[in-house]
Amino acid sequence: MQQSEFINVVMPFKDKLYRLAKRLLVSKEEAEDATQEVLLKLWSKNESMGEYKNVEAFAMTMTKNFCLDRLKSKQASNLKLVHSNYRDENVSIQRQIEAKDSIRLMEQIMEALPEQQKMVLQLRDVEQYEFEEICELLDMKPTAVRVTLSRARKTIREELAKKHSYGIG
Repeated sequence: MQQSEFINVVMPFKDKLYRLAKRLLVSKEEAEDATQEVLLKLWSKNESMGEYKNVEAFAMTMTKNFCLDRLKSKQASNLKLVHSNYRDENVSIQRQIEAKDSIRLMEQIMEALPEQQKMVLQLRDVEQYEFEEICELLDMKPTAVRVTLSRARKTIREELAKKHSYGIG
């Protein structure tokens, strides 16, 4: 694969790689580093890239594995799940505070989910992947993906209901 072909194939989904890395790692900087590392690894595999029928799925799997390895490493003691892409300059201060509180609450709930549920939820609800793609990325059967997603959503619903019923605290 030539450089221009590599750029045309890989660059359209580099933002997805970044968002997945950001979902799993602590900061923008960590996510940027992870994305850069994965892109470099993809470039080093450039010659054999034609062997993969779905380069995007391969890259997402590489990103997931790289981030999970980082989380397991000794340096990972201060890493945690962070996701704060919400920004709207025209919203009142009160609504901004409420939105930040809601995001913080969702982060806390998602942080408590098992790793597999986090991944399936991220890929399906945030990245908008199809079930077949998630099956391929995570090497899971379709039924397992649906059950995992259903359990993750149910847990989030129950935790949100508890927080709203009893107050945050």
